[in-house]
Amino acid sequence: MAWRPAPPAGEQAERAAGAFRAAYGREPWGIFSAPGRVNLLGEHIDYSGGTVLPLALPHRTVVAVAPREDGLVRAVSAQEDGGIRAVPLDDVAPGAVEGWLAYVAGVPWAMAREGLGEYPGADLAVDSAVPLGAGLSSSAALECAVALAFDALAAEGAAAGASDGASDPDPDPAPAARRSDRSPWSATDAGRARLAAACILAENEIAGASTGGMDQSISLRAREGSVLAIDCRDFSSAPVDVDLDAAGLALLVIDTRAPHRLVDGQYARRRKGCDDAARALGLGTLRDALGEHPDAGAADRALERWDALDPASAAPKAEVPNGKGPKREDPNGDGPDGEGLDGNGPDREGRDGDGPDRKRPESRDGAPPVRALLRHAWTEMARVQRCADLFREFREPEARPGPWAELGGLLAASHASLRDDYAVSCAELDLAVDAAHRAGALGARMTGGGFGGSAIALVGRDDAEPVARAVARAFAREGFAPPEFMLASPSAAARRER
Repeated sequence: MAWRPAPPAGEQAERAAGAFRAAYGREPWGIFSAPGRVNLLGEHIDYSGGTVLPLALPHRTVVAVAPREDGLVRAVSAQEDGGIRAVPLDDVAPGAVEGWLAYVAGVPWAMAREGLGEYPGADLAVDSAVPLGAGLSSSAALECAVALAFDALAAEGAAAGASDGASDPDPDPAPAARRSDRSPWSATDAGRARLAAACILAENEIAGASTGGMDQSISLRAREGSVLAIDCRDFSSAPVDVDLDAAGLALLVIDTRAPHRLVDGQYARRRKGCDDAARALGLGTLRDALGEHPDAGAADRALERWDALDPASAAPKAEVPNGKGPKREDPNGDGPDGEGLDGNGPDREGRDGDGPDRKRPESRDGAPPVRALLRHAWTEMARVQRCADLFREFREPEARPGPWAELGGLLAASHASLRDDYAVSCAELDLAVDAAHRAGALGARMTGGGFGGSAIALVGRDDAEPVARAVARAFAREGFAPPEFMLASPSAAARRER
C-alpha cells in the first residue's frame, strides 16, 4: 500500500535548485511554489457560476527561475528525462505550444494579455510533488508557481541579473531585467485574483483545457487551516472553518492511478451543454437561476423552468431507474427518493453484484442529455450551500450536534450525481468510493474533473489506514493498478520559497 507524503519545503526547493544548476550551469535567482488542491464539494459548477469549497494540499509544485532578456522561455522538469524545452514568447499563441511547456509559457503570455505588465524570458526548473494526472490540479499548481516567478521577476528585475553567458550552455549576454517600480501583484489578495485570471486564460487558450477557474484561485488564494468558499460569479472568497482535526477526522485522498485527462473533448462538451442552456434560459450563468440562497426547492424550480422551455427533455413521471420509484435526488443528502442516500452514509451499491444496476442518462456525442447536466449543476450548488450553512450553524452557541454525518451524506450524494447525471466517474472511482464506504467512511466521492483521477473519503483519524487498506484490497481484487493515498489538510497558498 503506497502513501505519498508531502516532502519538506526546503528539501523540494533544493531539488528544484539542483535541477536548475544541472540544466543551465548557474544559480537560480528565486524559487517559488504553489499547492495542488482537492475540492471538498462543488464539482463541475465553477464554470457555471457556482460556489466551490476547495482546500490547498500540502503537496506543492516548485519552480526555480532566473531571467533572460531575449524573450526565450526554457523549462526543464525533474519528473521527466526529456531535457530542456524552449519557446520564444513571441511564438506563444493558441495551438502553438505542445505538452506541459504550454502551462509554463502560456502564463507570461496571459499576464501580458491581462494587462499585468510585459515580461522577459526566463530559465525555469520544475519539481512537482503534486501527482500528475490525478485530478489534484498539478497543472494549476505549475501555472501559479510560474505566475509568482514572472511577477517577481518583473517587479524586482533589476536585482535579478540575467545570464552573463559565461557558464550558460546557451549563452545569453543580454542585460539584466529592468525594474518595473511596482509591488508584485502577489502582495495582495486582489492582485492574486488577477494572477489567477491570467493562469485561467493560459490554461484555456494556450494549453487548450477549458477549465473554470477554481483550481488557480485556490492555489493562489488559499488560507492555511481553512476550506475556501469561492463564488465563481465574481471569484470573491471567504474561509469556511471545517476543523477536521478537532473532530478527530481526516480527509483521505485516493489517487486511483486511472489517468485523468480534460483535453479529449469530454469536459468541453459538458461545459458547452451548460453554457448553451444558460443562454437558452436568458441567464448569465446557471447559478443565476437559483436566487440568493440555493436549496433543493430552488433546484427543482429551475429544472421546471427548463422543462417548460424544452418539454421533450422533461423526466417522465413513470421513470423508474432502479425499480424503486422516480429518481428524485435530494441535494441535501438527507434521503432522495429511491436512491439509497440517507444522509448518514452512501449509496452502497457495489460493483460486485450486491445492488441494483445503475442507469445513466443516454449520451449524445459523448455527453449526457442537457437536463441531466442541469440537474447535477443545480443540485450540486444546493449541496454546497447546505454545507456552508452546516458549518455556520455549527459555530452558533445553540448549534445542534456536529455536522459530520450530514457532510458525509452530502459527499455521497455529490458522487451519485457526478456518476449518474454528469457521467464523469469511472470504474476505479466508483470502486474507491464504494470500498471506502464499506470500510466505515462517513462519506466519499470523486473529486476533480473526473474521467479518472482521485476520490476523497471523510474518515475517522484512526480509520485512515484501515480504510486505505480496504480500498487497496478492493482494487487488487478487480485487477486495477494499486492506488496511492494522501492525507489532505488545508495548506498555504502559492509563495516564494527563496
